[in-house]
Amino acid sequence: MVTFVPSRPGRLADVPSFARGIGGAESNVACGLALAGHSARWISRVGTDGFGEHLVREIAATGVDTAYVQRDPYRPTGIYFRTAGERAVGSETANSGTANSGTADGGGDTAEPLAEVVYYRAGSAAAAMSPELIPRERAWSGRVLHLTGITPALSGDCRALMRELTVRAPGRPLVSFDLNYRVSLWRKGEAEQHAEPGAAVLLGLARRCDLVFVGEDEAEAVWGVRGPEAIRAALPEPEVLVVKQGGAGATAFARRPDGADAITFEPALRVDVVAPVGAGDAFAAGFLSGTLRGLPVAERLRHGHLMAAAVLTVPGDLGAPPSRERADHLVALDATRWGTLRFGPGWTDLPSPAEKWAETAAVEVTDP
Repeated sequence: MVTFVPSRPGRLADVPSFARGIGGAESNVACGLALAGHSARWISRVGTDGFGEHLVREIAATGVDTAYVQRDPYRPTGIYFRTAGERAVGSETANSGTANSGTADGGGDTAEPLAEVVYYRAGSAAAAMSPELIPRERAWSGRVLHLTGITPALSGDCRALMRELTVRAPGRPLVSFDLNYRVSLWRKGEAEQHAEPGAAVLLGLARRCDLVFVGEDEAEAVWGVRGPEAIRAALPEPEVLVVKQGGAGATAFARRPDGADAITFEPALRVDVVAPVGAGDAFAAGFLSGTLRGLPVAERLRHGHLMAAAVLTVPGDLGAPPSRERADHLVALDATRWGTLRFGPGWTDLPSPAEKWAETAAVEVTDP
């Protein structure tokens, strides 16, 4: 979608102007992975309008392959308007990631204001995605296929596509699924399309996937399930389940060869939040980056936290992640030092320890 972000805080009724940006959970993850040095492809549909052209151009500029994006001459590109703050659940929802937005003295979380979010996606080009338009072999062409719970809320054809892409059959890659529960999308879809309840659709899809991301508050809102262990009991099928616990951190359940779970918790980072939007997608990108690199689960969680911190400290949905060298250095810190980290705007521009050493060495050698 194209996102319109208000020029100042306030209700949508009172905001005089908006800045245009790009939005969409799946494209955010693709951009995050590309910026982190991975090969990523985004598969979707946009209109042949200027908004679609803008989306494809901006996403491709991050290094994402957009060759499989389809242009629909009959349907428009989806758009949405939002206020400055968004939270994981409420009257409207968006995942705010897993970082601690504590005060300067580390005094704990600060409450984010509930958002107004207005979607204009009915009849959009993306809502027309179907198994016929998005062949399974095309979507299964990578090492990992990342999906979210937003797509099945758009239309019956989109739900059919999601079920096709999550079927267990030869040639299937690792299938990743982020719940990304959006209250208004499901309410609208259930009312207009007489669809089966969103809770049942999302539970069924999550159970068909290999790696699942679920916000603790999302699980309670959509399924009435509270706490990481209860969420795992509701979703025993995925090989890896990551429960995002807001400012506390995230817990991963990874099935061992004996069938039992290895349970790993990593605390969130303290972050001076500029805007919470897109941090959940960044966390997923960081965890997937660690998965692609074959890192231990604890390091994958920490890379997720770092990627989320990169987005939380910028105004938009995307933030340039730290260099891989810098990220690896931070991830390798012991628990005590990890717990003392705090990030503010511009932190990803800081040089890595090796870069600092190189600059110092250059000065020492060249100065008379």
